[in-house]
Amino acid sequence: MIRDDIKAALVSAMKGGDKATTQTLRMVSSTIKNRDIEARTGKAPDDDDLLITEVLHKMIKQRRESVVLYQKGGREELAAVEQAEIATIERFMPQQMDDAEAKAAIGAVIEEVGAASMKDMGRVMALVKERHASSIEPARASALVRGLLG
Repeated sequence: MIRDDIKAALVSAMKGGDKATTQTLRMVSSTIKNRDIEARTGKAPDDDDLLITEVLHKMIKQRRESVVLYQKGGREELAAVEQAEIATIERFMPQQMDDAEAKAAIGAVIEEVGAASMKDMGRVMALVKERHASSIEPARASALVRGLLG
């Protein structure tokens, strides 16, 4: 499980004295714990790894946005810190599909749903997210669905 991998890596980083990795993994653990608390009020996903993957995707997206803003502002040292955090978080992400595999998977969902236009994008995205959330980043899946439907 991804949760166990993160805990083990945190202990290893603390023992090894890697402060940057320790800080990033503590932040990841904290964000996961907050998501667990939020899930208590609603229905939690059946798959714990899916919940963790959603959290990791969101954290990576936030950091990528920060990198762009820091670079526009001429703060390369802060952008480098965010890039290092992205690299640490990405170590725990499941293997992502390449473009050909992703297009094939999304094409199969489009065919199954019988989608013909952008009006059907919501139904297609719902199935793609349900079946391939851990292996296709949501923003990337959305762009591929638009490309295939448009």
